[in-house]
Amino acid sequence: QVQLVESGGGLVQSGGSLRLSCAASGSIFSINAMGWYRQAPGKQRELVARITSSGSTNYADSVKGRFIISRDNPKNTVYLHMNSLKPEDTAVYICNAVLRKTWHDPITTHWGQGTQVTVSS
Repeated sequence: QVQLVESGGGLVQSGGSLRLSCAASGSIFSINAMGWYRQAPGKQRELVARITSSGSTNYADSVKGRFIISRDNPKNTVYLHMNSLKPEDTAVYICNAVLRKTWHDPITTHWGQGTQVTVSS
């Protein structure tokens, strides 16, 4: 089994900052990519930021220049540094990992439970 444990969400005022963390544990042979998605009430889940094992990143246009994703490969942990937060960033932020459990297993996608981020105006 693979577990993704998120932390760092909370309530912050507009313009403030938060850092989210997600640690992957369990049966993991290799991780191809980790990332963060978010889902606001009544909206579809959307990609926020993603980072590969080689360090390549991509961001949603709405967060470019404000959010930074980073990764600690030995710890199988990904971070999302969120700056200049806006009320429209309010959502449940969900960690994602694309990995292989053993050398002979196929690549599979795993999700965390999510952490609430609320930005007040």
